[in-house]
Amino acid sequence: MSDLYELQLAWELGDTLPGEVLDDLRWHMGLQGEDPLDGDLECEPLLAARGSASRIGGALFGELVRGRRGWSVTVRQEMHVEELPELHDLLRRLAAHSPSIDPVGQLRHYEDHVPELLVIQAGVVARQPLEVAESEPVAFPYDLF
Repeated sequence: MSDLYELQLAWELGDTLPGEVLDDLRWHMGLQGEDPLDGDLECEPLLAARGSASRIGGALFGELVRGRRGWSVTVRQEMHVEELPELHDLLRRLAAHSPSIDPVGQLRHYEDHVPELLVIQAGVVARQPLEVAESEPVAFPYDLF
């Protein structure tokens, strides 16, 4: 059993992020500088991987853009269980300034089929488990594929 997770974020961060939080996010995405902003030289960027995923399949990516409604971040990354506390800290800092109350992403152990939603509750990001309903598969009403 491996300790890898798939992280997906699609988060409208708004336009009220303080400069130091935005700079920290940029550093973790590999978009700014060589050294971490907080001086922790043992820290590695959490959201900077690009290209083929080694265990979860698919591609790893990250994009940070500024649009009409402020900053938006979209990422798909492989996360090791040892990185989760650092990830939680980064997401907590973002959530403190986020206008969103919707789910902002998902986290899935790479061997599981059902992810946990990442939702903002009281200014922090919480993991909300999903359950698989025991039912027959539902076919699309149209032949889309």
